[in-house]
Amino acid sequence: MAYTQEKIHETVLSQRKFFRTGKTLDVSFRVEQLKKLRQAVADNKEELQRALYEDLGKSPVEAYLCDVGPVIVEIDEILKGIKKWSRPEKHFSGLMCFPSTRTTVYKMPYGVSLIISPFNFPILLTLGVLAASISGGNTAVIKSSSKSKASTEALKRLISETFPEEYITLIDGGHDIADMCLSERFDKIFYTGSPAVAKHVLEAASVNLTSVALELGGETGNWCVIRKDADLKDAARKIAFFKLCNAGQICININQIAVAEEVAEAFLSELKKEFIRQIGENPENNPEYPKLITGAVYDKCERLAGEYKDRIVFGGTGNREERRFAPTVIYPVGEDEDIVKHELFCPILPVVPFRDGDIDRITDVIAEREHPLAMYVFTSDMKWAKAFMSTQQYGGGCINEVCVHMMVKGVPFNGTGHSGMGAYHGEWGFREFTHPQTVLTGRTKFNLPLREHPYSGEAGEKKMKLLKLFEK
Repeated sequence: MAYTQEKIHETVLSQRKFFRTGKTLDVSFRVEQLKKLRQAVADNKEELQRALYEDLGKSPVEAYLCDVGPVIVEIDEILKGIKKWSRPEKHFSGLMCFPSTRTTVYKMPYGVSLIISPFNFPILLTLGVLAASISGGNTAVIKSSSKSKASTEALKRLISETFPEEYITLIDGGHDIADMCLSERFDKIFYTGSPAVAKHVLEAASVNLTSVALELGGETGNWCVIRKDADLKDAARKIAFFKLCNAGQICININQIAVAEEVAEAFLSELKKEFIRQIGENPENNPEYPKLITGAVYDKCERLAGEYKDRIVFGGTGNREERRFAPTVIYPVGEDEDIVKHELFCPILPVVPFRDGDIDRITDVIAEREHPLAMYVFTSDMKWAKAFMSTQQYGGGCINEVCVHMMVKGVPFNGTGHSGMGAYHGEWGFREFTHPQTVLTGRTKFNLPLREHPYSGEAGEKKMKLLKLFEK
């Protein structure tokens, strides 16, 4: 279908009309829709996995582990908690409001939401966000990535066969279609992608003062710090797995490693062993190794590898026809070099050495740059690790682990600053797609003249005494 501004406008109006019927306010309706979505994912998992292989070369296991399975887990968590989350809160209004002592906070949906999803996890970062939108009682227009074409086609069929267009619809196309969507008045926008595009989304949303959630990778990328007392084999094993996952095209992946120079060579030796153990000596020819989304990303990897060819200690090779580029470790890299000042979003991995005794200096460097989406540290010094993780600013992270913090139920996934705003997953997603409305129920009897004039003379003195009493 060729989308036009008029067609998109009609879609938004149709959804707004449907929202105003009040059907989505009924929690049982939301539960029914979430169950439909879950069943649709389960019924179409093979098709979704095939699409992920076509777009990104993900094997069925990796596709299910990272994209399809987590959607089902997310929906199950929402189904378990939605009735409790959506229940109006009852509050005592306080003596200052006497005799009207009952106040209720309703969790209201925003209305018509716009979900703009990325290419790297096209199933999870579309349907996971959609589940949050549904849980809050919204309708949704989804603008999926034009880069992951097979996944977008699979999602479009799944959505159209599961939901009516006036409730949920998926729109495909390029940046021009996204701009058409952004020119419409939505009640909530959820964007996952780059900080540069996020600025454009915010600017468009500002026209209608639309509430926005942004999940971004971070302008200067995510750091991993390895102290000299770290378990190097354990760190190497986990980092190798993570960098191989989706060929590094993950918003929470490690962009650069800062490793204590006292153990740098030993760590690099372990890292090479792990890459070879997990993916083989020629990953660019291994069909299990994911591929890059476009030729342009492959060209970027090739260019960076060429610029740093004298410092490549592992990898540096690729298969252009298959769009696979080996995990490539560059060492040593200075903390002020350009390659560690930008999010790479690929299998290139710069390694920055530092003296362990100068750890405060390297942590200051990290703190001075834009806030990352994720932070990772490997050390046996838990006191230092907890102090570091509790004083830096970032979205989320791990001590002696990678990425699995985003799999923990009941906690938020979010960024800050250049890595985003807002949060979701489970109840946090419900909160992101609802806004609280406070309603006090007044009484018509026993009303006191406390708030009424006069405020002077003897009456004023009595009122002042009562006011101070109510403060206690």
